[in-house]
Amino acid sequence: MTTDVIDRVTFDANGLLPAIIQQWDTREVLMLGYMNAEALRRTLSEGRVTFWSRSRQEFWRKGDTSGNIQLVRGAALDCDGDTILVTVDQHGPACHTGAHACFDVDPLTPVVLDA
Repeated sequence: MTTDVIDRVTFDANGLLPAIIQQWDTREVLMLGYMNAEALRRTLSEGRVTFWSRSRQEFWRKGDTSGNIQLVRGAALDCDGDTILVTVDQHGPACHTGAHACFDVDPLTPVVLDA
């Protein structure tokens, strides 16, 4: 099954797939990471989120050093197959800064229009 999924993915020129990580019950977006085919295979088959570190050029399984693990609860490819949404049960902060979510760190104030 995992091979079938990987065959449907459109990886970028660097062989990577953006992975949006979302808390499964609250639907809060926690972070964005990148997966190559092997990281995706590990995530889908092992039940823990694994990324490819672009800066370190190595795999990293979320929580192995921090203890802030992400247990997979679901996953879905977008309509183009070039982004994955992984729903997780997050234990501890998701952001490497210690913030609950990476998007808590620098909130912006865009203009909001009414419909």
